[in-house]
Amino acid sequence: MTVPPGSSEAARSAPLAPPAVPRNERAGWHRRVAWLPLAYLSAIVVVGIIHPFLSDWYWLLIHLLLLGAATNAILVWSTHFAGAVLRVPAPAHRRGEAARLVALNLGIGCVLSGGAAGPGWLGAAGAVAVFAAVLAHLVILATRLRRALPARFAVTVRYYLAAAVALLLGIPVGAWLLLVDDELRPRLVLVHAHLNVLGWISLTVLGTLLTLWPTVLRTRMAEGTVRAATRALPLAMSGLALLGVGLLTAKPVAAVPGLVAFAAAVVVIAVPAVAVARARPPASFAAWSIAAGIGWLLIALARDAATLLTAADPAAALDGFHAVLLPLLAGFVAQILIGALAYLLPVALGGGPGPVRERTAALDRHWAQRVVTGNVALAVFLLPVGPYVRITTSLLVLAALVQFLVPAVRVLLARRR
Repeated sequence: MTVPPGSSEAARSAPLAPPAVPRNERAGWHRRVAWLPLAYLSAIVVVGIIHPFLSDWYWLLIHLLLLGAATNAILVWSTHFAGAVLRVPAPAHRRGEAARLVALNLGIGCVLSGGAAGPGWLGAAGAVAVFAAVLAHLVILATRLRRALPARFAVTVRYYLAAAVALLLGIPVGAWLLLVDDELRPRLVLVHAHLNVLGWISLTVLGTLLTLWPTVLRTRMAEGTVRAATRALPLAMSGLALLGVGLLTAKPVAAVPGLVAFAAAVVVIAVPAVAVARARPPASFAAWSIAAGIGWLLIALARDAATLLTAADPAAALDGFHAVLLPLLAGFVAQILIGALAYLLPVALGGGPGPVRERTAALDRHWAQRVVTGNVALAVFLLPVGPYVRITTSLLVLAALVQFLVPAVRVLLARRR
């Protein structure tokens, strides 16, 4: 339970208390939907191995991670956390949520097919389905927030709403890029990437860490954590808006103030998170993966700012942004995703303390080696090294991902006791 010291109100509104639905039904639902991000992560491993035979493997890897694995996980878990922090019981059935996930994944399939092999209109049609699923998700969360009683951790849901708005702005840009190739393309690619990664992914992560980080560390929330998250949200949103407008101009340097504001919001949230970690140091795969992911986010933001400051035009900024993508995607998004799943899956599948400990132990096995291998390999890959070193380090990163996927699949396949 993540409650600030001495706060009886926070204790009454513990954010991770499960909604009032039968445990078997809740565990069954999470067991089924957990296959979605794992399937996309597995596809990343496959594409990473056979990429020499694929023409658009780079684009495909990016969208398998962001649109496939991360977006599915966000729709599932942000709905769960929103109900928990607002103290709203889960609906009697999951048909609406299931329909949104079906629409989302049908759309993702069309986007991946149309973007990688064509035709472009197929990808654009898939983007419409993704847009509809995310819009429905936004409406559901907004309705729950409006109808709920005041809650201490309601700011988490506001982060989710802001993240969904960012994605809804980024999706049409991405659909346009599948259909049109003109002189505006470098600017639109930059806007699309920043709205989707910094808006959709990062805002969701920052809002969730408010309650998830102390819970993963099994300790209390630091004083001022909620206040910091509340102050950081408008700073992040204004920074993202300035960033988007600046990227549309002919001078990439115009986007730097927005990026700086967004990075400042990350730091504001990170300060109480670091205080919690100093009091209770991370000691699990989930905790170290999440911590490393936030570190890579800050590194990527610094690299991004340097690129925008030195780029003469949008085309040069786009060329430099490719060096930002790897730490942003492999370092930040992928590590946060698998770290969060490593903690959430054992708990969500239920069964009591014994099975939860067994699942956690299975997902934590060799955790130090996995964290070190993945992060050191990524760091070496980013250095000016030869092609054989890059091949070796990229395979090590994929191996670290496989070391998570294998026990995660076994956990899902194991019969509940």
